[in-house]
Amino acid sequence: MTRNPQDILGSLIDGAKRAGADAADALYIEGVSSSVSYRLGKLEDVERAESYDLGLRVFVGQRVAFVSSSDFSADALTALPGRAVAMARLAPEDKFAGLAPAEKLARDIPDLDLEDPAEPGAERLIELARAVEGAALAVPGVTNSEGGGASFSRRAVALATSTGFYGRHAGTSHSIGVAVLAGEGVGMERDYDHASARHAGDLRDAAEIGRTAGEKAVKRLNPRKAKSQSVPVVFHPDEAAGLLGHFSGAISGASIARGVSFLKDRMGRKVFAPSVRIIDDPHRIRGLRSKPFDGEGVANRRMALVEDGVLTTWLLDCASARQLGLETTGHAARGTGGPPMPSTTNLYLEPGTCTPEALIADIEQGFYVTELMGMGVNGVTGDYSRGAAGFWIEKGKIAYPVSEVTIAGNLKDMFLNLTPASDLQFRHGTNSPTVRIEGMTLAGS
Repeated sequence: MTRNPQDILGSLIDGAKRAGADAADALYIEGVSSSVSYRLGKLEDVERAESYDLGLRVFVGQRVAFVSSSDFSADALTALPGRAVAMARLAPEDKFAGLAPAEKLARDIPDLDLEDPAEPGAERLIELARAVEGAALAVPGVTNSEGGGASFSRRAVALATSTGFYGRHAGTSHSIGVAVLAGEGVGMERDYDHASARHAGDLRDAAEIGRTAGEKAVKRLNPRKAKSQSVPVVFHPDEAAGLLGHFSGAISGASIARGVSFLKDRMGRKVFAPSVRIIDDPHRIRGLRSKPFDGEGVANRRMALVEDGVLTTWLLDCASARQLGLETTGHAARGTGGPPMPSTTNLYLEPGTCTPEALIADIEQGFYVTELMGMGVNGVTGDYSRGAAGFWIEKGKIAYPVSEVTIAGNLKDMFLNLTPASDLQFRHGTNSPTVRIEGMTLAGS
């Protein structure tokens, strides 16, 4: 951080209290990012951006207001608290509003090794973008490119509250990706690959990423149709991670408090197959979504959200916890312009015992999903219907590419019939191994 956020946040909170606020907290976010894009062997864009943002939340009784600003001039910082308090006095009462209880605040802030001290220059990003696209274009059958890219970002966050909490954390991100097309005319197919890491040394090789993207696109050529039927469906890890996203949305305290989740009455009951375990770990070293405390300054920790198939907790920030008569679980996330909301960090499904090959070995006819399209998921009922592409499974083997099908079911049944493979890798914020789900409906020709 190039400014002194503790002084800035402290002055905002002091100003809010002088203006009549009963309590306040303030958030400072500083970021820098740079990126390059390369297409068909030519450099297309080189970009760099810097940003500084402030957010102030004030409470007057049970009334709350939020203000945000990117103006750090003395006049702007002096005027901000008074405007926030004036807004709060006009706001409706919110009986669940308030800062985190003092006893819940983080006292020991762990070092999670999230910040790479070295920032790559534009020349290095250009080299990576050129390499990732070049490797993809070199794959036989690849005929065009949507472009390769490389980027770097650094983000620092500081939070202060009128109860005396101050905490700061910073992290970096290095990313490489490419999307290419294979085939000709109406028979063209597209695919991509990408990777991100906190430290450059943990990033996958650019040539490997490019080669994988090209090979994936070529494998999709000449897809066939599939007949409508009920079959086992196997999800590639990237698509299986989306199922975890639907699960985490269903156990968000905000959804539970409003009664709009298909899991609203399932606490303490079996929602997944036996032996399934789902973890959220904010303290994963170099994790892409790691953070040492949550968005309200609450101490967070590794938690099993599902244990042996049983749902063990909701995801709660302070407001949703008060609505439900519970205590926060340290899952608040926030920006500078609005209230905290419950959110996961490094969410993952623990691996099973069999390999992906073993997982499909006994499938006579089935479908292996590598791409999902559309947003046909009803969070209230759990009904699930999405366009999909992938590969047909025949006699326990991947047989040929399939496109233009729809897979459907209900998430409550899908979770209960889910089996994870052993191939978990931590490549994203939400991670899953390959999973198999029995008895889904496939709609095709």
